[in-house]
Amino acid sequence: MSGPQRKRNLPRADQIVRGLWRLRLPIVAWPGVPHVNAFAIASGSGVVLVDTGLAEPGGLGRLEQALDQAGLKLEHVRLLVCTHAHSDHYGLAAPIMEASGCELWMHPRHEHMTRAAQDPERSLERRIEVARQSGVPEQALQQYQDARKGQGVGIVKIVMPQRDLVPGVVVDTDLGPWEVYETPGHAPSHVVLHQPDRGMLLSGDHLLGRVSLYYDYGWTPDPTGEFLSSLEVADALDARLCLAGHGRPFLDVRGHIDANRRAVAERLERVRTAIAEEKRTPFEIVPYLLGDVELTPMMVNWGLSETLCYLRHLEKVGEVEKVDDDPERWLAA
Repeated sequence: MSGPQRKRNLPRADQIVRGLWRLRLPIVAWPGVPHVNAFAIASGSGVVLVDTGLAEPGGLGRLEQALDQAGLKLEHVRLLVCTHAHSDHYGLAAPIMEASGCELWMHPRHEHMTRAAQDPERSLERRIEVARQSGVPEQALQQYQDARKGQGVGIVKIVMPQRDLVPGVVVDTDLGPWEVYETPGHAPSHVVLHQPDRGMLLSGDHLLGRVSLYYDYGWTPDPTGEFLSSLEVADALDARLCLAGHGRPFLDVRGHIDANRRAVAERLERVRTAIAEEKRTPFEIVPYLLGDVELTPMMVNWGLSETLCYLRHLEKVGEVEKVDDDPERWLAA
């Protein structure tokens, strides 16, 4: 590995403004997702930590290295806030709480992670059932099951929030209060934090510097519709600096909101086109959705979840209908 590449894969702390650090935490386990961001915000004698990093070998050590670059330790965490309950944002909550004695604040709709973590094998079986119903071939299902079995869900252990992170709750810091806004779609538990005096937005995975769409399928009737509504929530805020869960901070917040709207509209149109004249399974729609990309198992997995969410959204607005059940096939209405 070259020197520059090795440097990019190291944990890093970047001071965004005085009293706020972006902690860039490399991810080893997920091809295509090189890192996740946590944020440390000065608060009295310590910091509020927003998000955690993924529980994987070396994950906690990488968080400690990034904190050390900011002159901090786990013991300085006075409060842990999770923008949502996906494992790269919540996975290290337990050891952080144990080391610091801090509370965890998170949205109450965290069952998409905490219920799955209670029985990982059943969670895997459920994913296989959904994939089979979606037309994924048996050989691919077996390969996926063999690869995933025993891997867990990327969290150290289940810990429950001491306070629900819902509208009306304020996170106090030295940079001022951060207000909570519900932004489901990417995950049922997703929130963003807005600091109105400074025009800053901690966006989690709701807004990223590069448009990258993903929805947690199966927990709510219409994740795509929720995501579009959540874009309206973010658009109504005075946000001039976005601190995202992946990638670098960015300034053109409304431009990124519009880019997400366009991306959703484009992908919905791809699904419509795929089933305009011929019924297809969700698995058969995935190549139409993703276009000219290398269809790795991870891309197909993500693409299938996205496809299923678009089909449910289009069904809700009366544009498509399910015409077969085993496996399910869809056709334009």
